[in-house]
Amino acid sequence: MTVRLNQDALALARRLVRDDDVVRDERDDWSEHAPSTEEENAFIEKHGMAEFAKWHLGEDTEETEGTKGRLKFPYGDFRKVHRCAVISGESRAGQYKHDAIEKALRELLADIDGEDS
Repeated sequence: MTVRLNQDALALARRLVRDDDVVRDERDDWSEHAPSTEEENAFIEKHGMAEFAKWHLGEDTEETEGTKGRLKFPYGDFRKVHRCAVISGESRAGQYKHDAIEKALRELLADIDGEDS
């Protein structure tokens, strides 16, 4: 599996954090806060796959382009960045050795928490 950092998604995430469009939730909240399949499909129908992709920091280049299976490491709910998603993603990126994604998520978390990265 080849997963690369989605630069468009990172730019959106940084802008949202800078604008304080953030939910400062707890580490394990993502399972409850993540958009449902129905919410994902409704977003794609309304905004398209390119906009949906901007909510995922990873892109698996071995998966078919234009599919949800290609997108990895979601960080928000299509409105705001969720701290819990950033924490979850950073952990998974580190586990699977996706260094650029792990670094980007670590920096986002530091920005959310008001720390120097």
